[in-house]
Amino acid sequence: MDLDKENRISITVIRRLPKYHRYLGELLKKGINRVSSKELSDLTGFTASQIRQDLNNFGGFGQQGYGYNVEELYNQLGKILGLDRTYKTVIVGSGNLGQAISNYNGFKEAGFEVLSLFDKNPKVIGLNIRGVEIRDVDELADYIKENDVEIGVITTPRECAQDIADIYSKSGIKAIWNFAPADIKVDEEVIVENVHLSESLFVLSYFLNNREDYVKN
Repeated sequence: MDLDKENRISITVIRRLPKYHRYLGELLKKGINRVSSKELSDLTGFTASQIRQDLNNFGGFGQQGYGYNVEELYNQLGKILGLDRTYKTVIVGSGNLGQAISNYNGFKEAGFEVLSLFDKNPKVIGLNIRGVEIRDVDELADYIKENDVEIGVITTPRECAQDIADIYSKSGIKAIWNFAPADIKVDEEVIVENVHLSESLFVLSYFLNNREDYVKN
């Protein structure tokens, strides 16, 4: 999709698309072929009007009086999200979180293929975790170039995150999924998605103590 600066889709809209895709997938598994924006609203928590506006950014999917064809909309959103192709991925940090991401079948089913884990701990280098080998982080840059890796995941401690981000950026990685509790700096062309688990937990803590401020999204 080629959008100029004036017509770029809002990031808030984009962040709602995976939720639509997930619920449509659940409807497909139940054998449901048609869904209205009102029914999607009941499932997702977004208003029917918001859903229609979001989807209209990408073209007309529904028909008035009919609603949406579940399979068609699911597949179209998958294409919009780029889930119709495979992404070669590596993970630096072979601890519990790194292994959990590597072992999660849902990522592979969506096209995110973890080729290898990397670590600096000599005690784990050479181990095989459900078919994924843990390699020495010193091999990371060459491995990325040799295997045309596009996505790099960081599950290291804070103090290592920027060094790994630098290697990723210099080695041709196009996107970084960062779980380290650090704000990394990379070249402008590298896309970064930060997942700071503690910050999310702190937000939960705030709402637990200020329930009147909580509004479901």
